Amino acid sequence: MSEKINIGESVTIAPMLQTILGTMYQGKPNFMALGWAIRVNYKPCLIGAGVGKQHASHDAIRETGQFSIGIPDARMVVATDYVGIVSAEKTDKSELFDLFKGELEAAPMIKDCPLSIECELHTTVDLPTNTFFIGEVKGVWTEERFLTDGKPDAAKMNPFFLSMPENLFFSLGDVIGRAWHDGKSYQKK
Repeated sequence: MSEKINIGESVTIAPMLQTILGTMYQGKPNFMALGWAIRVNYKPCLIGAGVGKQHASHDAIRETGQFSIGIPDARMVVATDYVGIVSAEKTDKSELFDLFKGELEAAPMIKDCPLSIECELHTTVDLPTNTFFIGEVKGVWTEERFLTDGKPDAAKMNPFFLSMPENLFFSLGDVIGRAWHDGKSYQKK
């Protein structure tokens, strides 16, 4: 076994699901590439999003108390990266995608995303450079073709992942096991 080495303080745990954050900014739909999104509670279902304080999307969430998180498929890599490169301060991103609306007024969603989640702000955690917005899920939108036995099927959705610090996108790989199942056969040696 190789010796462990300390590589510093800035690290991401693993490749992160790449999402698109949807907000209403100055009365228009706005979108931002977001890698820092995660489910943080079961009931109520809460999703957390770490958003830099310098982003227009940050101000939009604070103002409206609503946002969406779309899971784009691998065919949307270029468009997803684009909305992460350009700022709503200089670029109107309201007409980049074909949109739909769920129950919330300020949580625009993208039709091409296999899965879209609309959230109402539940809790805000202010951090030094980011704010961790925790939203209560108010609706999860998909299509029948992305489901298996009534549940979202990752293989059918074909999501992609962001790996930092190398800043690369990866597609979903092979199934290697079953959670809450395979460990039952573990035998301590």
